[in-house]
Amino acid sequence: MFSHRASIASALHSFRIEGHMLCYNNFVPKLYNWCLALGFTPGKIMPSRAFCSDESQGFPIILIAKHFGAFPFNHGRVGGIVSVERHGPHADHGKDLLLVQASHVGYNPETAEFGVYRRLHAEHEHMSCSCGKIGNILKWYQTEYRYACENIRLLRHEGQLAVLIDYQLIASPRAQGLFLIFENLVQGAMGEELPPPLSVRSTGHIFAASSHLIARLGVDTWPQSGSVAIGSHLAAEDFYFRHKGGHLDPLQDQLENNLLAPMPWILTSKHPFLTAACANTMVEFDRTFRSLVQSSAMNGKNLLFLAGLNIDISPNPGEHFPLTKFVPWAAYLQHADGQREIFEQDELIERLGSVGSDNPAQIDIERAIETMANKPPTEVRL
Repeated sequence: MFSHRASIASALHSFRIEGHMLCYNNFVPKLYNWCLALGFTPGKIMPSRAFCSDESQGFPIILIAKHFGAFPFNHGRVGGIVSVERHGPHADHGKDLLLVQASHVGYNPETAEFGVYRRLHAEHEHMSCSCGKIGNILKWYQTEYRYACENIRLLRHEGQLAVLIDYQLIASPRAQGLFLIFENLVQGAMGEELPPPLSVRSTGHIFAASSHLIARLGVDTWPQSGSVAIGSHLAAEDFYFRHKGGHLDPLQDQLENNLLAPMPWILTSKHPFLTAACANTMVEFDRTFRSLVQSSAMNGKNLLFLAGLNIDISPNPGEHFPLTKFVPWAAYLQHADGQREIFEQDELIERLGSVGSDNPAQIDIERAIETMANKPPTEVRL
């Protein structure tokens, strides 16, 4: 999905949020009605979800069960990773199949901050990280990025515009860490090869600043004396990461693998948690789509796979659930006769908008529970 650096920024920019959000209360019945319009059989649709394990994802699951009449099969791992090896069991449980994948990100409407969520069942109902899996992954990269922002410094050396780069950032070889694209910063650099430094300091080397960096930052960014950290002027195009996963279970590393290439754009974005969740959804759609196409279990099945983003708007004290909004990204449709179709974001919004949100077939969950509670005891014989 993110195989070429030049395409990463445009790919992330293509995931639009504003004007593309649907409240789950309207989204799920629309999704059900769209399935019927596609020829799916009422009462024979087995939904499945690939959501994070966070409790904030419970309300969407309840709504899926309510409108499709079946508790959704579980395709998901923490962080919204799809367990593609579960396609076969899912296919065995229904005539027609629906799979909804969503990465998620918390949102605090009071501060307009992404990546936080109010934990109603904690003692003091505090805000904490959401999605916590993404937050845990980001920490290491944020530390590396902050170090680079502080330890690449702009200065003038004998009247020449220059950069002082810390030894740790030019040390080679390194198995992991933040790696600079030197030609963006240093005049005369080629690939990983640096020119001779203008001067050597105790903790780094001074190089002539590249014309690219000077044009981008402007001459006035350089101080007349002393040095200043490059800070947020260190752009996503100036660096990349290498990081080695260490889990025995490959899916434990899948989320980090999904975020590795776009990580510079994630860290330098206005909302890193939001950007990370979008990037993960984009990769998971591509990865899961390819696994579904190759799965023999899906032969002869009507299948709709829909990927997007869950934005969990923190509940206020006294509220039981978040107001969750869904942002569709893409969908893959496979008909039982083998015909296949991909819906991109704008067309997907249009298709969902073309169907109603009234669903007479939805089940009354409270009544269904009451029916089971009043059912005569059934003996289980051993």
